[in-house]
Amino acid sequence: MKVLIVDNSGIIPATNYGGIERVIWGLGKELSKLGHEVVYLVKPGSTSDFAKVLPLDPNRDLISQIPDDIDIAHFSHTPLYPVNKPFIVTIHTNPPTDEVLDINTVFISKNHAKRFGSSTYVYNGLDWDDYPNPDLDKKRTYLHFLGKAAWKIKNVFGAAKIALDSGNSLHILGGEKWTFRNFKRGLKYTLNPKIIFRGMVNNQTKMDIIQYSKGLVFPVIWHEPFGLAIVESMYAGCAVFGTKNGSLPELITPEVGYTGNNAQEIAKGIKEFEYNPKKCHEYAVKHFNSKVMTASYVKLYEKVIAGETINDEIPKYIESENIIPKFS
Repeated sequence: MKVLIVDNSGIIPATNYGGIERVIWGLGKELSKLGHEVVYLVKPGSTSDFAKVLPLDPNRDLISQIPDDIDIAHFSHTPLYPVNKPFIVTIHTNPPTDEVLDINTVFISKNHAKRFGSSTYVYNGLDWDDYPNPDLDKKRTYLHFLGKAAWKIKNVFGAAKIALDSGNSLHILGGEKWTFRNFKRGLKYTLNPKIIFRGMVNNQTKMDIIQYSKGLVFPVIWHEPFGLAIVESMYAGCAVFGTKNGSLPELITPEVGYTGNNAQEIAKGIKEFEYNPKKCHEYAVKHFNSKVMTASYVKLYEKVIAGETINDEIPKYIESENIIPKFS
């Protein structure tokens, strides 16, 4: 099978930071190991030692850049024009409510799919060989936040409140301290010595920091489609504590973390949790690896190549399933 993987949002390999690029990198590598031919159509500057890389030209029609000899194309965004090859689309975020999705759309968690009237999803998987081996015996003395702190939906100051209420300090990875937004939204947390902003960090630094952390505080105030920060933190031996929004309740089992309805519940969960770094690490390695993800995608590729559709109907936004409870 010759598979074209298309993404116009970043450069591969993305070994420093992560995101969709890490997911499609692991997917391509595993496909190659299985004997499939892989071609990436991605931003210029990308390289791969196991796949052919075609530089995506933003000034040309995307569809015209698809090679004639591929068996299936795998998009990370819904194509704007008809594609004359079998294809699937993985939606990695929450699309606009009025976006017209394709019938061969795949979501990245059960909740993500349900909110659009679908039952088709594949959990994101990462190539853990690209990550440093965590020391699971290290003494863990704080909590951490991992994500784009500038995004209000990630609720970094909610995380700060929860950490302080649970009697812990919080290391924030993914945000700068002295910004206007920090002053506007949480001066008391910005100036608190127990809230430490670590800025944007590369993969090695990230793992160095979080392997000393007891857990990730992740009180998102949107329906998180998946949450790579969750599984990366578990890999490092951290428990995860968050809201019940989006994918969190299905990813975070009682053995590896806790989800609550408000800050008070989550803080209480942090204080009462029985921490087991090894169990968290093993859970992430077993369930959220690129090999498991790739096997699921191969089944979908074969289905579409055979002329079947992934969904019985075109997925559509369901308002009642997308209501977000107020965080307090």
